[in-house]
Amino acid sequence: MSWALEEWKEGLSARVLQKIHELESQVDKLKKERQQRQYQLETLEAALQKQKQKVENEKNESAILKRENQSLMEMCDNLEKAKQKISHDLQVKESQVNIQSGQLNSSKKDIERLEQELKR
Repeated sequence: MSWALEEWKEGLSARVLQKIHELESQVDKLKKERQQRQYQLETLEAALQKQKQKVENEKNESAILKRENQSLMEMCDNLEKAKQKISHDLQVKESQVNIQSGQLNSSKKDIERLEQELKR
């Protein structure tokens, strides 16, 4: 079948045949170059998709970490509030203990005084 492809060239001058050969060589070269560029393009597109997926994964991970961080901050706030409440409750109880201790001492003095009066 290649003879059919070459048949149209019969009767052409050597100069024209030489030019046709040069053009065909150039076409072959351009085809190869196009294939190489197509391969490079496909490779770059694959790399781009991989990078896009990586960026998307990192965005998702970042969002998860932000939510986790927010949750931890809320927990810290709640713990701080609980600590302050416990600290306040402790101060109130210490004040009550001090008051009761003072009352106990006062009562002991009253008892001692009354015991002294009874002895007299």
